[in-house]
Amino acid sequence: MVKRVVDIDETVGPIPTEPTNMQEIIYQDENILVIDKPAGIDIQTLAESFDFTPLPRAGIVHRLDKDTSGVLLVAKNQTTLDFLQKQFKERKVEKKYTALIVGHLKNDAITLETLIGRSPQDRRKQKVFLLNDPKPLGKRMAKTEFQVLQKFEDYDLIEASPKTGRKHQIRAHLAHLGHPIAGDKLYGFKNQLCPKDLKRQFLHASGLKITLPDNQIKEFKSNLAKELNICLQNLNRS
Repeated sequence: MVKRVVDIDETVGPIPTEPTNMQEIIYQDENILVIDKPAGIDIQTLAESFDFTPLPRAGIVHRLDKDTSGVLLVAKNQTTLDFLQKQFKERKVEKKYTALIVGHLKNDAITLETLIGRSPQDRRKQKVFLLNDPKPLGKRMAKTEFQVLQKFEDYDLIEASPKTGRKHQIRAHLAHLGHPIAGDKLYGFKNQLCPKDLKRQFLHASGLKITLPDNQIKEFKSNLAKELNICLQNLNRS
């Protein structure tokens, strides 16, 4: 596995221990472990690699899809797990993702607020419903802010800030806008463009800001994985 430099300028604490063969460690203390999850590894596989806690899912606080890389937060004890998950439920956690999307957003800054529920056509997917649609069981509010970071000839590099935590929220919202994430095989359109040699969805959890049990507010960051940086270098700028 290729090792990469992790931006920990905004973290304070013990020097990270040596990474395992599956992930880099961004930060850890007596209560939490923050890892830089690589793409291609699911949460269950990660959970099985942690042997310091008997907690559900080994204390993994939130979800990242298998093919999404970046910042993942793990609690080392039940008190910390409850404390951190409460912030996610109350929408007090700031999350940022970097994505490459097919085509160009209509505006450089967009906020999308919809309902999301399981797709009746494909149970692997989530479907976007308008706010004025009937709200049967299973549809939940979802809000995401999008900001264009850089324009390329056929793509936009964007920052996505989900304000709610629905399954596949960013991927479903972007597909609804007509600009699915490059390399997304589940939400992508038939015969859509894809950068050469991109083997997975271009979605990276780049930052997470949260209050820790000692009441310190910490922001953890992850640089783009090497393969995503190479992908950008090979694109034509607009």
